[in-house]
Amino acid sequence: MDATAQDVQAIKAAQEKSQEKSQKLIQTEMVETHKALVKRIANHLAARMPASVQIDDLVQSGMIGLLEAASKYDASKGASFETFAGIRIRGAMLDEIRKGDWGPRSVYRNSRKVTEAIQKVEARLGRDARDFEVAQELEVNLDEFYTILSDLRGCRLFSFEELFDSEESRMQARSGDRGPSADIQEEKFKYALVEAIEKLPEREKLVLMLYYDEEMNLKEIGKVLGVSESRVSQIHSQAAVRLRARLHHWLG
Repeated sequence: MDATAQDVQAIKAAQEKSQEKSQKLIQTEMVETHKALVKRIANHLAARMPASVQIDDLVQSGMIGLLEAASKYDASKGASFETFAGIRIRGAMLDEIRKGDWGPRSVYRNSRKVTEAIQKVEARLGRDARDFEVAQELEVNLDEFYTILSDLRGCRLFSFEELFDSEESRMQARSGDRGPSADIQEEKFKYALVEAIEKLPEREKLVLMLYYDEEMNLKEIGKVLGVSESRVSQIHSQAAVRLRARLHHWLG
């Protein structure tokens, strides 16, 4: 190899090294700028999770998601970095939550019973099942029914984060990893989900809107509705159970 060729290779190697260094600096800046996003998502998720789910654990897993987002972000795909990172961060936190089977078996049994009770009552009456009607179907009093709903708080069987994981699904679909039939099924499910949400009782629909669209925590929603934080949690759980009852053909 002559001197000229060696010079060209040296220049090319230097340019690649400089580009790699610049890219790492950009990624580091992205991570530093969006640390607050990790904490915000962690606090939002933790607000409806059992006490056994620690915010510090969510933040730690979320930071890993943020680092992965910074290394894989491609601006040409159209999504802003904050949107892309938010999906990655949230996904990493949900993975961390799924690792721990913190729902007792009794909670899972009760979740199935409540779902079935709602299905039976609504099929029989042809309208939204009221709290006392579901309680009667379960053969428990209203206080016991509310205790069951409180126990369902955060149970992964009722994770709206999983039900509403549509943004990530859309990005995966755009990546070409999924076939057209999967895309069609996803669109049908999303339509069925939106339709089911629209048919929820007004208070349940309002709680979902305030929690997911406005990103208010349970305490803030309680102030808006004039009820306790625990009652908001119950309404949230009941909305989740009702949706699962109405979407059982999709969710299995």
